[in-house]
Amino acid sequence: MTKHKKFLLGWSDPCIQSLMRTLETQSKDIIITWCTRYAGEFVLPIYEAAYPLDGRIRAALDAARKYSAGNIKQSAAKKIAYCNCRDAARESENHLAAQAAARACGQAALTVHTPLHSIGMVFYAMAAIAYSRAGIAESKEVYDRIAEEECAKAEASLYAVLVQNEPNPAKLNWWKNSIFGQRK
Repeated sequence: MTKHKKFLLGWSDPCIQSLMRTLETQSKDIIITWCTRYAGEFVLPIYEAAYPLDGRIRAALDAARKYSAGNIKQSAAKKIAYCNCRDAARESENHLAAQAAARACGQAALTVHTPLHSIGMVFYAMAAIAYSRAGIAESKEVYDRIAEEECAKAEASLYAVLVQNEPNPAKLNWWKNSIFGQRK
């Protein structure tokens, strides 16, 4: 069986760079709002199509929203997000699109911990959407084209919620303490 990539584009792709620069201008609450909305609208349906009775991923996104609204503590939201999405991803290893969707939603929900997870959400979301749309037997070019389209869609959805001249932007150092390691 062919080994499939968890991430389709890379750090240096222009769309990813543009998205990262835009995220740097926004507050943690805006980033949480954007991630949970984007994951809920575009990624969660992929997971729920494969596992319609599993409510763990939806619960993780809901917990992040509740944290952002001040209704639960960060530790509770983190625990729900981490446990639910980690377990769902492990249990869906035979369904590549659903597994990537679970990981994307997990990253979205974990923005309550650090907004750095937002870029992880995008990477996993692109994979989930590409594998959902094209299956698992397409060429790299097909996956890259879909990933670029989805990256642009993600950035457009961020622009729909961003705050111009945000007075309290999140401190995002993508390379130091990054969830993906050091830049190469």
